[in-house]
Amino acid sequence: MQDGLLFFRWVFTGLFLLTLVGGILFFRNNGGFFKADPDLPSENSSARSYNKAQMLLIWAHALVLTACMALRLH
Repeated sequence: MQDGLLFFRWVFTGLFLLTLVGGILFFRNNGGFFKADPDLPSENSSARSYNKAQMLLIWAHALVLTACMALRLH
C-alpha cells in the first residue's frame, strides 16, 4: 500500500514546488500584472488591490493544499 501512495506523494510534491515557484514569480512581477489598464477608465487602485488580494488568497490556498497532500496530512 505504501508504494501506491508514493506516486501521489511525488506528484503533489511536484505540484507544491510548481505552486511555490509560481508564487515567487507572482510576487516579483505583481506590478506588471496589476498595472492600470487604459481600456478600463473606471478601474481604480482599490479594484486592482482587491484583485491582487484575491490572487494572493488563491495562491495561499493552493500552496497549503498541495503541501498537505504531499505530506499526507489529509
